[in-house]
Amino acid sequence: MSLSANVSEKAALIWAIADKLTGVYKPHEYGEVILPLTVIRRFDCILADTKDAVLEKFETVKNLPMRDVLLRNASGKAFYNTSKFTFERLLDDPDNIETNFRDYLNGFSENVQDILEKFKFDGQITTMANKGILYIVIKEFTTPKANLHPDVISNLEMGYIFEEIIRRFSESHNEDAGQHYTPREVIQLMVNILFYDDNDMLSGNNVVKTIYDPACGTGGMLSVAEEYLHQLNASTELMAFGQELNDQTFAICKADMLIKGNNADFIKDGNTLSDDQFEGQTFDYVLSNPPFGREWKNEKAAVEAESKRGFSGRFGPGLPAASDGQMLFLLTAISKMKEPKDGGSRIAIIHNGSPLFTGDAGSGPSEIRKYILENDLLEAIIALPNDIFYNTGIATYIWVLSNKKAGTKREGKVQLINANGLYEKRRKALGNKRNDIPESATQEITRLYGDFVESEISKIFNATDFGYTKITVERPYRVHFSASYKKMKALFDEKDTIIPKFNKLCQEMFPNKCLHPAINKPNFIMDVLSICYQMEEKKLYKNIDAFQRDFTDIWRKTYKTTGDIEPAIIDFISILFSTEDPDADIFRSEKGLPIANPELRDTENVPLKENIQTYFEREVLPFARDAWIDEKKSKVGYEIPFTRYFYKYEAPKPSAEIMQEILAIESELDGALAEVFGA
Repeated sequence: MSLSANVSEKAALIWAIADKLTGVYKPHEYGEVILPLTVIRRFDCILADTKDAVLEKFETVKNLPMRDVLLRNASGKAFYNTSKFTFERLLDDPDNIETNFRDYLNGFSENVQDILEKFKFDGQITTMANKGILYIVIKEFTTPKANLHPDVISNLEMGYIFEEIIRRFSESHNEDAGQHYTPREVIQLMVNILFYDDNDMLSGNNVVKTIYDPACGTGGMLSVAEEYLHQLNASTELMAFGQELNDQTFAICKADMLIKGNNADFIKDGNTLSDDQFEGQTFDYVLSNPPFGREWKNEKAAVEAESKRGFSGRFGPGLPAASDGQMLFLLTAISKMKEPKDGGSRIAIIHNGSPLFTGDAGSGPSEIRKYILENDLLEAIIALPNDIFYNTGIATYIWVLSNKKAGTKREGKVQLINANGLYEKRRKALGNKRNDIPESATQEITRLYGDFVESEISKIFNATDFGYTKITVERPYRVHFSASYKKMKALFDEKDTIIPKFNKLCQEMFPNKCLHPAINKPNFIMDVLSICYQMEEKKLYKNIDAFQRDFTDIWRKTYKTTGDIEPAIIDFISILFSTEDPDADIFRSEKGLPIANPELRDTENVPLKENIQTYFEREVLPFARDAWIDEKKSKVGYEIPFTRYFYKYEAPKPSAEIMQEILAIESELDGALAEVFGA
């Protein structure tokens, strides 16, 4: 029997115990009982061999300050239980099952107590006892189907079983199982790449390395990494660190670490984004599948406070949109990299397509990509097949980052690998997981990454190929001016709203000029209209100077003054009587500079490798001779249009062939209808 089949069968047998919960619990509540009892039973089976030795030692050391260390030595594990009870011994006294079971749980060492607390299991004990099913359920966990002894179930298999039970619980709870764990074939691929060509790791003796997962779930990624490393070099130790928000999955992860003899204190609970439990620490490797497409509004205050610290915190490069926090985990991973002088670090992290391209130049996501690429941190991005995750069928990508590229063939380069087609269909879907990545595909992807060569599905770029300068192309106002009856009527009709309406326009056209107080006077528009009424209605002024000159002359005659009108006032009046006209003269400022028309404003993305002026003269000026670049608005942005680089044009079928297919379908449909209706 294959590993996956054995795990699935064992998990199904354990989950079947939930039948005993029927009537007391609803199906979506089964996991609240089955998950913690599975963990407790695993502890029970592991400690069975040294149980009597621990009880004997406990009697002699229970009053000593060093009893914890001595009892661990007696159990041969990082945990122990000093209660006289085991699952089997609990069955000897059905009448006192609740009291005895609590005594049994209280006998666990402190590090296990922390796990049990996260499960919030105490209330379930009371419920089962009151409903008379506690004894029945515990008895079920003593049967052969629930034998979780290490001789029967390895640590690797146990990790799989935990995840399979979570998946079943999530399905019944209508939740996303994928938020808790990642398919093992995906993890295997990530681990292959993470450790690729790390010579001191592969060949050194008694080397100690560290690995970190900021969203560790049940610890599957950390477990696979450790297992893989030990296969390569049994003398190397991989110290696993992780943080997890969900209480249940945190408890399982910590339990798994305890069971394997790892330091479970390195697994922390809490929200990584708002409460980094490893602040200031760095690691050799980072491996993670953080949640994507999930908002971080609840963490907004803490995240924004840290971002204000700049590069002394995690979020110096920028912040993504509040609707999707996955790039915050990416920045967290980057912040945990060791300095190159200390050996550097490598990261493998899963994202959906959003971090590749969302956000315009100057936006948070673009600035994050800019930081990564300009600091030469990105090694590769691997597009995974669709439908390989349990909770989503969308496109997903592995980002591989390193600060050890200097002096290597990867310096200044980024590799894109399109592994979207390297999959095999599952015989039976698991949630949204309809495809698997076979071992052959894993090896092929690893080889392409390691060889760093181009092929049909592997392309290599300069990091600067993904950058561009967003330029703002301005076109001038070309307007004529006229004091027509139509214009004056429109102004009269809008006399009460015209000022606020045009304030914004004036500010746009004359950003360094304050509106004159006279413009805001109640009778200002009526005064303007009385002057304009005296102007020649049908006369079109193609030039602003001519219009302003005539208006000023009439103003002086009307008010018997020789003074000039305030420039801010006359400019405002000119705007009121202006009409866009492509044949008119350019509307200019007092300094003689053309005034930009916001309605004609456009932007262009100029590749970094191309001269901006050359691009402008080739792509813009032939179509808009009066255009210019507002250099103050230019911004550098980065995006990685992954699919564009691997796009293959497929010509549509000939129309005759399409028609034949339609006729064939129609004929088939007619036959089916005739058969149904007996025609």
